[in-house]
Parts: sequence; C-alpha cells; structure tokens
Amino acid sequence: MIDPRRRLPSVNSLLENDRVRELLAHHPRQLVVDAVRTAVAEARASSAETDAGELERKIELALSRSLERSLVPVINATGVVLHTNLGRAPLPAVAIDAVRDAAEGYTNLEYDLERGERGSRYTHCVSLIRELTGAEDAIVVNNCAAALVLSLSALARGREVIVSRGELVEIGGSFRVPDIMQRSGATLVEVGTTNRTHLEDYIGAITDRTGAIAKVHRSNFSMQGFVTDVSIERLVPIAAEHDLPIVHDLGSGLLMSLEDWGLRGEPTAREALNAGATIVLMSGDKLLGGPQAGIVAGRARAVARLRKDPFARAMRVDKMTIAALGATLELYRDPARATREIPALAMITADPESVRQRCDTVAGALSRNGIHASVVATAASVGAGAFPAHDIPSFAVRLGGKAPETESSLRRATPPIIARVADDAVLLDLRSVPPESDSLLLETIIEAYK
Repeated sequence: MIDPRRRLPSVNSLLENDRVRELLAHHPRQLVVDAVRTAVAEARASSAETDAGELERKIELALSRSLERSLVPVINATGVVLHTNLGRAPLPAVAIDAVRDAAEGYTNLEYDLERGERGSRYTHCVSLIRELTGAEDAIVVNNCAAALVLSLSALARGREVIVSRGELVEIGGSFRVPDIMQRSGATLVEVGTTNRTHLEDYIGAITDRTGAIAKVHRSNFSMQGFVTDVSIERLVPIAAEHDLPIVHDLGSGLLMSLEDWGLRGEPTAREALNAGATIVLMSGDKLLGGPQAGIVAGRARAVARLRKDPFARAMRVDKMTIAALGATLELYRDPARATREIPALAMITADPESVRQRCDTVAGALSRNGIHASVVATAASVGAGAFPAHDIPSFAVRLGGKAPETESSLRRATPPIIARVADDAVLLDLRSVPPESDSLLLETIIEAYK
C-alpha cells in the first residue's frame, strides 16, 4: 500500500493552486510560501490522508497565524490589579490621548520653545513631580531598576554602598536587587542580618570608601516577628555627619495615601522625601498608575549628577512615555479625580458591593445563555509587589464545567480572558476588569462556550 503522504503535492505546485494564488495576490509572497511549507510539513507529520481541501485550510490557517500580532490586548480577570505579566497599570484615558498626540507628529521633546534652541527631554514632567512630591528636582528613566543603577553610578561608582541584608530582595523574573545594584560600579557592603539590622551596623560600616547608604523598601513581601529595621529618619544624622547621600528605592510609586481603603504600610513619595532621603526612586506603572518608567525625585544637587552620568542617555525615555506620565501626573492635582480616572486606583478602591453587582449581572446573562455560572466571594490583590500582606475583598463569577478545559478555552479566545483557577473551578474576578469591559467579557465567554 502506498503511503498517502507520498501523494502530497510539492510546494511549487501548490503555489499554482487557485486558492493559494488568491492568497499571493493579497499577501507578501514569502509569507504565503512559508505558510505552504508549514502546511505540507504538518500533513507529512500526520499519519492520516490530507485531501486538497484540508491542505488549503492548513495553508490559510498557517498564514493567518503568521499575520497575527504577538502583543495583543487581554482581559485581566485574575483579581490581581497590577499584574506584571499582563502589563501592570492600564493607562488613564487622558494619558492614551496624550500618547496619541505625541505619536502622530513632532513634539518639543528636546527643543526649547521659549529660546528657540535645543532643550532637554529631562525637563518634561519635572515640575509636576516637584509639585506632587515636594522634591527639589527629578529625572525620569525607563524603569525603577534603571533608576537604581543610574543613581548608584552617579553617586557612588567606584565606592561602597551600605545596605541592609534584609533589603537585598529578589524581584520579578528572578532578578535580584544586589545584582542590579552592583552593575552601577559600586561595591555593596551588607550590614545586619536577614531579620534584624541596627543603627550601629550602619555606623560600623562607614569608612572613607563609603559613597552612599541605600534603603530598599520591601514592597513585595512582609516580615513579622523578631524583626528590627532602621528608618530613614534615624539614618539622616549619621549620613549628614559623613556627607553621604541616602538613596531610597521606594518602588511602588504611591503618590496619595490609600489608608481610607484599608491599605496601610506603603509610604508615599512625599513621606519618603520628608523623612530625609536624598533621592527617592519609584516606578511609573505600579501604584502611580501610569506608563513604565523610573522616577528619581529629590535634592537638586544629587539629581544634577544623575543627569550628567553616561547611563542617563542609555536609560532615557521616549516621547510617548513622557506624554503618558505627564498626563497621569496631572490627574493627581485632584485626588478625587485621580481615584476616579486612573484605572489602577479605580479598581483598587472600588466598593466590593459594586463588584458583586457586576458579577451578578454577568452571571445572570451567562445563565440565560445556558452557561452555568454563580457568584462567589474572593480576595483580590494590588499586585506588582505592592501591599503584599493586604487582600482586597472582592467577588468573582464562578464558571461551571471542567476547569482546565474552560481556562484554556478562555485564554485562547479573542480577546483572551486570563482567569484564575481555584478549587477546581474557573473564577473571573471583576475587580481587575474595568466596568466598561463587562459587555466584551460576556460576549467573549459566550463565544468561547460555543
């Protein structure tokens, strides 16, 4: 018996196929050729016979896959508001408009409109950061890790930086703060132990080789029990005595207190600066709710040294980031508006009852379409390492059916729905879903169940 795979047409003959020639008329030739080769290879790998119609469908599917964008919007129904794997904070509408305006044409990115000559991109957003934090000056780079490397390079390259062992944490993607810090060219001097560091530990480590004292806010985990830490306020006198800068990696970028919503323990940038830190470092896409960026705010003399460091150019941000950050910062001039219009803050502070009502609406609509759904109480979280010890009361839609198959079906939908699996059930926590996306979420679930 002849193996049916021997009867498969060649790539060249398939390129003369009427359907394939139609594809060639609308798509780049190389993409179509690659799709044909992929389809033939799949057919050869299969033991079943592939007829002409099936082969054409395989070619179309392969071509469709090659034309798909890799980066696509998804619906975050995990209950983790600042989900690092899903891009952290969604941008406010005004920031999206600002990015569009900056992207569509030219801007005064590095042009001084008053003097009619070259300017600096580092001046944008500075006045807003000063206003909102009380800092003398600021600089924006591409993320908080870059801000840390730049700060230590400018202030302590070739010298020693004192840091508590309890603050040498690992962040996302298996990256470790000490490894990042050492890339600055500074030498780390670890003091204290994992759970207890005293003021005397810092004092004993200061030598004529010391260039700075670093404090890293433990934002992605908490320590309880037999724990001792040294505050910025207590470090200020010894730092001043030896003329040493204090570099405080705050991380989260909190610009307004969230204590009214039960979230405590995360200092704001203004509080960190008022405590006496020379410079404070923070992210733009965490609690601040803007684009990915690293913000360094603090004393003018220190920030000026950062601007002159060669790393500053390697870590600079583009016009879209500056536009988005500036528009987001402007919202903080009115805290009530910031809470309402910055999606991350709106989701974090949403009333649990409003989340439950939305879940009831979605679950009811799903049930009317023959999909078993119920509403359950859940615990959401801020995410991105912020407020690690705090759960946020929330509610989720619990879907019936086999959890692995349901989760996979939703993840492969258009748009993909990223859910949480708990107790052998798929949960869609609507706290991390913007209310305006409820209709799209519902339509996508119904389509995925067909």
